[in-house]
Amino acid sequence: MLKIALLALSTLLFSLLVTPIVIKFSKLLNVTDKPNNRKVHKAPIPTLGGVAIFISFLLGLMILQPDSNYHAVILIGAVLIVMLGVFDDIKSLSPKIKFLVQVGIAFLVVFKGGLQVEYINFPFGGQIEFGVMSSVITVFWIVGITNAINLIDGLDGLAAGVSAIALFTMAGMAIIMGDVYVTTMALLLFFSTIGFLKYNFFPAKIFMGDTGALFLGYMISVLALLGFKNVTFISFVIPIFILAVPISDTLIAIIRRYVNNQPLASPDSSHLHHKLLKMGFSHKHTVLVIYTLSIMFSLAAIFFSMTTVWGSIVIFTISIFALQILIENLELINSSYKPLTNLLKAIRHKL
Repeated sequence: MLKIALLALSTLLFSLLVTPIVIKFSKLLNVTDKPNNRKVHKAPIPTLGGVAIFISFLLGLMILQPDSNYHAVILIGAVLIVMLGVFDDIKSLSPKIKFLVQVGIAFLVVFKGGLQVEYINFPFGGQIEFGVMSSVITVFWIVGITNAINLIDGLDGLAAGVSAIALFTMAGMAIIMGDVYVTTMALLLFFSTIGFLKYNFFPAKIFMGDTGALFLGYMISVLALLGFKNVTFISFVIPIFILAVPISDTLIAIIRRYVNNQPLASPDSSHLHHKLLKMGFSHKHTVLVIYTLSIMFSLAAIFFSMTTVWGSIVIFTISIFALQILIENLELINSSYKPLTNLLKAIRHKL
């Protein structure tokens, strides 16, 4: 594993060298992210940064050449998702087209590659078999995580940093489980992303664009399925913990738009990073706060996998409780949605 880690480190050098080239290329093609009322940057920033991450990752693959029954279909899906991202960064595709292509790629991985979760064993006994819904659930997971990473890509270094934390955690847990393939792929992606992050952190010289966000989201979703495919309830929950920040931000956005009678696909300025900025946090500090949340949830995932069943229940309950407090205090749904706060006030009033 040490040899794999050292060789994967070469992708960091590739990323550090390739990203400046992509910056110049992006400027030459005038592929930039223009500022608007929802964005915090004030001048056009080169995009296509995801191309640098992808190229660095491919160079790393040429060195380590990881092997798995799913490897070919995963790479085909990666190439297709990167192509979709590049087209979107250059031409701004409609959300419907992007969604349909993502679903098609997910179907390719599930039906051609055979990657899916068919059942879950519960810790207290019993089993849930997904049956015909197995493929649908797996496709939903891949598309959902792919878009979750894309949705948090709102500040310099945010999506790249959160993805890097998730990938590092997944690599660590894959090492513990002895999964060489997931370890190798996660480390290659981690170092490729870290090298890019040098140029993407505030103040950013380049954005990853949809190319990077979709690619990282897709790869994280697939590796999570591979790495935690022993289908126990605990293994099913672990990747949710690791990806708690992008998953919760996405689910909260859906609930917020439904509650406020807004179209589900409409953008807004009420994501976690927007709320932290409105509270007075600086751009850099907002990103660091969300990094900290990601690390905390990743640590919770590690403890969750190592503790007893009752310990897992305690960790899960505390995490849900903490997340609800965060939602209500930052008013991520709306200013009137505070059921837990109101409940605690009512209890305190009775006492």
